[in-house]
Amino acid sequence: MDKFKNIETYIEEYGEKLIDFLPSLLGAIVMLIVGLWLIRFINKVIAKFFQRKDYDITLEKFIASLINWGLKILLFVLVVNQLGVESASLVAVIGAAGLAVGLALQGSLANFAGGVLILLLKPFRVGDFISAQGVDGTVKEISIFHTRILTFGNQEAIVPNGKLSNDNIVNYTSQSMRRENLIFGISYDDDVKLAKEILLNLAMEQEAILKIEDKMPMIVLAELGDSSVNLSLRYWAHIDDFWALRWNTLEEGKNRLEAQGITIPFPQRDVHLYAENAPNPQ
Repeated sequence: MDKFKNIETYIEEYGEKLIDFLPSLLGAIVMLIVGLWLIRFINKVIAKFFQRKDYDITLEKFIASLINWGLKILLFVLVVNQLGVESASLVAVIGAAGLAVGLALQGSLANFAGGVLILLLKPFRVGDFISAQGVDGTVKEISIFHTRILTFGNQEAIVPNGKLSNDNIVNYTSQSMRRENLIFGISYDDDVKLAKEILLNLAMEQEAILKIEDKMPMIVLAELGDSSVNLSLRYWAHIDDFWALRWNTLEEGKNRLEAQGITIPFPQRDVHLYAENAPNPQ
């Protein structure tokens, strides 16, 4: 008999608690449903915003994902708080967990921050030819943690964004035009004026070499070297024409100089031999 009374007491006691808790539970359910609907609505607004802007697709996905998870975490805190759990304690637990994860992933977080900076500042884009971290090649993919670069030899180099964002980067294709500086060495016995005329005429004949007011081709005596007089042929060209023009100008320049009897010397050294017992020359 006493057992039934105890059961009835428990049912009555916990029934009252359930009735008291029911408004909080219903409020949490309503908050969860409304919150999830609001998050979906905000995500759609963000997606439409990105469609009107010319941002990097990787950056768009990252920002959208960050906002989505941030809103869901906020909703989780609000729902748990509605159920009666103290939000201060919950936030402290989440903060401690975040700190522990941050300490464990310091290197990854540095790459993460570097990826965000690269995507925001855009020092290069996919398809650009760059030189960075000892790697020269075409950017194949920019992700949050690393950048994939396809080298001239068709090898794929994966460079961490943390190092990439904190070091020098040379972007060869960010500008539509590029300047070349070709060095031709001639003998000290050759006619410098004639050699300069030959090379400048060659540059003026090339249609791909730009000939506008502040970017006219020019030839200067750049250096009196150990074995040659070095002439510098300088000109501007569009990126698409640059390499083919360089190769053609080098080959044709050599041919035309040699056709006019001008030699292109190579490094050489004079060695004087003396007999062991011979007197020193005066």
